[in-house]
Amino acid sequence: MNNLIKFIIKHHVIFIFIILEFFSFFMLIQNNKFQRTKALNAGYELSGILYNKYSEFTEYLSLKDENKKLAEENARLRNQLYASYKTDTIFSRSIHDTLRKQQFSYIAAKIIRNSVNMQNNYLLIDKGNRHGVKPEMAVISPTGIVGIVKDVTDNFSSVISLLNSNLRISAKVKRNGYFGSISWDGKDYTAAVLNEIPVHIKILKNDTIITSGYSTIFPEGILIGKIEEFSFKGGDNFYTTRVALYTDFKKLNYVYVVNNLMKDEIKSLEK
Repeated sequence: MNNLIKFIIKHHVIFIFIILEFFSFFMLIQNNKFQRTKALNAGYELSGILYNKYSEFTEYLSLKDENKKLAEENARLRNQLYASYKTDTIFSRSIHDTLRKQQFSYIAAKIIRNSVNMQNNYLLIDKGNRHGVKPEMAVISPTGIVGIVKDVTDNFSSVISLLNSNLRISAKVKRNGYFGSISWDGKDYTAAVLNEIPVHIKILKNDTIITSGYSTIFPEGILIGKIEEFSFKGGDNFYTTRVALYTDFKKLNYVYVVNNLMKDEIKSLEK
């Protein structure tokens, strides 16, 4: 202990210099938007590289679950493809495939950082600008919604998780089409809260909740979860509805970034 104290006293000038340099750098970033943005982007790049290396060692542990999810997703895609082309013969002559336009494209990405235990959780994925990822793109998994892209560098992107108290996503009850918004109350990573469903609407336990499509971010019909329980107090106009999420955020490894190819066109009309 005495040796440590002597060492600190002997080199105290160097330590003071380092502390002042760190403080100056901190103040520069805090008070200048350009420098703060550059520092954040550099942090994302460095974090992305480090967590990418770490994830390579742990990825194989969940290959069995990932294969199962991929198989289930392939099955759903085949069903959707069949339904898309199955038409009644009466109307088949009036259908012109050349008039149909693709609205959404999908970019596969790997999660290299994830959190579920904080009030405002984020993810980091291994795709960025050079892969076509931009802020405000939806992120989904084979089992449901995940979040929305926030910041992007050349090779990595940060994603606001659904498990973030600041995020609200337009959602609806699949059975009857009534819509509200889904948000997280910060309590349980397996469940969220469906807001703004009026009490005069009939909802049932196990009703499926999906995205409404009332935004330029998420396509309509992406799975969110199912109603676990609901209640209302006398005088309230809306249900208090708890939704069990289909996505297990502790087992996420691969996701899809969704690009709305008609986003700019829709936004130009909204203006």
